[in-house]
Amino acid sequence: MHLTAADWAAIVGYLLVTLAMGLYFRGRSGKSTEDYFVSGRNVSWWLAGTSMVATTFAADTPLAVSGLVYTQGVAGNWLWWSFLPSGMMTVFLFARLWRRSGLITDVQFAEMRYSGKPAAFLRGFRAVYLGLLMNCLILGWVTKAMVNIISTAMGVSDAKALAICVFFLMPFTGFYVSLGGLWGVLWTDLFQFVLKMAIVIGVAWYGVHAAGGMQQMLATLAAKRAAVGPGASDITALLPDFSRGITGEALWTLPVITFVVHLAVQWWAFWYPGAEPGGGGYIAQRIFSAKDERNGLLSVLWFNLAHYALRPWPWILTALAAVVLYPGLAQPEKGYMLVATRQTPHALLGILLAGFMAAFMSTVATQLNWGSSYLVEDFYRRFLNKKASESHYVNASRLSTVLLVFAAAFVAWNLQSVSEGWKIVLELGAGTGGVYLLRWYWWRVNAWSEISAMIAALVATLTLHSASLWMTLTGRPQPFSGSDPVVFAKTTLCTTGFTTLVWLAVTFLTDAEPGEILAKFYRKVRPQITGWRPVAQMCGDEPVTRDLGRNLLSWIVGCVLVYSTLFSIGEICFGRYPAGAALGVVAVACGITIWRLMPDAAKWQEG
Repeated sequence: MHLTAADWAAIVGYLLVTLAMGLYFRGRSGKSTEDYFVSGRNVSWWLAGTSMVATTFAADTPLAVSGLVYTQGVAGNWLWWSFLPSGMMTVFLFARLWRRSGLITDVQFAEMRYSGKPAAFLRGFRAVYLGLLMNCLILGWVTKAMVNIISTAMGVSDAKALAICVFFLMPFTGFYVSLGGLWGVLWTDLFQFVLKMAIVIGVAWYGVHAAGGMQQMLATLAAKRAAVGPGASDITALLPDFSRGITGEALWTLPVITFVVHLAVQWWAFWYPGAEPGGGGYIAQRIFSAKDERNGLLSVLWFNLAHYALRPWPWILTALAAVVLYPGLAQPEKGYMLVATRQTPHALLGILLAGFMAAFMSTVATQLNWGSSYLVEDFYRRFLNKKASESHYVNASRLSTVLLVFAAAFVAWNLQSVSEGWKIVLELGAGTGGVYLLRWYWWRVNAWSEISAMIAALVATLTLHSASLWMTLTGRPQPFSGSDPVVFAKTTLCTTGFTTLVWLAVTFLTDAEPGEILAKFYRKVRPQITGWRPVAQMCGDEPVTRDLGRNLLSWIVGCVLVYSTLFSIGEICFGRYPAGAALGVVAVACGITIWRLMPDAAKWQEG
C-alpha cells in the first residue's frame, strides 16, 4: 500500500516523541545502574503497572490472539488466560517479598537465597540463559510478528520488512532505551500504550462495521456454525465445549484436555515471561522500581486487571470479524492485519503503522533493558569485571543492547511463526514453576533445586522433540496423537511431571543451605513463618509474619475479580446482557472485598 505524506508525518511524529523522551530522561538514568535499571526505586504504581501492560502488548499479541480465535474460538484464549492465578499470586504472595529484597534483577536472588558455587553458577547461568537465549527468542517472535505486519501493510517482501525491523526500528529503540534507561522505558510505555489501545479499538470498530455490525456478525457466525453442522462449536463461547469429550476435535473447539492442562497445571508449573510463578523478569524489575511495598503490590494488581480483563476484547472482536470477512485463511494469524489494512480508512494507515510500531517498540524496549540488566549486572559485573566505575557499567549496558539487537534478528529470520515461539518458551519452562513458588515459602529449597529443574525441563523438551522428529523420519507413529493443542497438552504434562519429580528428588538428596544464609534471607524478606520455623527459631526474637491466610483469600478473590470482569465485558459485547450484568456485580463485590483485605497503611512495612 502506498504511504502518503500524512502517513509519513504520523510515523515520524511518533518516532520523534519517543526519541525526545529518551533524551529527556538521559540525565536521570546515567548516574548508576540502580538509576538505569530500576529508576532509583521511585516509581508510582500506575506508571509501573501500565508499563507492564504495554510490554506484554507486543506486535505479536493481536496476531496470535486472532489465530487462536480463528481456529479454536474465543475459548482458545485460555492458553494465556490460564496464567491469571500465577499473576494474581504475584500480587498478594510475592510482590511485597520482592520489594523487600532490595535487588536490581531477579537473577540476583540466587546469591541472596543460596550460597557458594552452586548459587554463583545459578546466577551466571540464568543471566545468560534468560538474558540472551530466552530474551532473544522473545525478541525474535516479536520481530517476526512485526515483519508480518510491515509486509502486509506496505506490500513488501518479508526480507525487506525484516531489514526495516533490524536496521531501523530495533536500533532506534535500542538508542532511546540506552539513553533513558528504565525511566525512558516507563514513560514511553505509557505514551505507546495509550496510542496502541486507541488503534486496536479503532480497528475493532471498523472490522465489526465491515462485518455488518455486531448483531449481523454474530448472526453470520451462527449461520456458519449451523452450515457446518455438529462439527462446529459456538465460536463466541468463553469456555470449551465439554460435550466434545476430552480430546474431541471440531471447528472452533478448544480440546477439554488442553483446557484442563492450561487451568490446572500451566499457571503454577510453567515459566513464561510476564507470568512467571512467583513473579520475575520485567515484572520483578517494575516491582523493584516502585516507591514502596504498597506501590509494588498495586502495580501488579493493575497490570493483571488491565492485561487479562480490559485489553483482549478489541483483538477478539477483530478476530471474529476476520472469520466472517476472510474465511478459510491458510495463515489465521494474518486475519488481524487483513482487517486492519483493508477495512480501516486508508487515510489512517500511517497512524495504524505508528500504533503497531508502538506495540513492537514498547516490548523491545523492555526486553533490551531487562536483558542487558542480566548480562551486565549478573554476568559481566559479577564474574568478569567487579571493580569498574558506575559509568563503565552503564556504558557496558548500552553496548549489550547492540548485541541483543543482532542476536534477536538472527532468531527472527529462522523462526517459522509467532505461535511457534510461544510454544517453545512454554515447553522449555514446563515444570520449573513449582520451585520458583516454594523457594520463598520453604526453607528446604536449595540452589540445586533450581538448577536441576531447569536442566530437567530442557532435557525433557529436547528428548520429546528429538523422538518426534526421529519417528517422522522413520515413518513410525508419533508418541502423542491428536491435534496440535492436544499434543501440546500431553507433551507439557510429561515434561512437567518429569521436571517436578527431578527437582523434588534433588532437593531431598542434597544438603540444605547454610543456616547463616537462610537466617539472613529470613530477616531481610520476612516470609510467612509456616515453612521457615527452623530458621525462625534460629533467629530468636525476629518479627514474625503470619499473613498467608489473608493473602490466599485475597488471591482467590482477585482471580474471581479479573475473570468476572473479563467475562462480563464479553457477555455484554455479545448481547447477553443479564449474564454480563450479574458478572459485573460479582466483580464490584470482589473489588470491595480486596480493598477491605488490604493491610492498613501503618502495617505495610511491618510484615
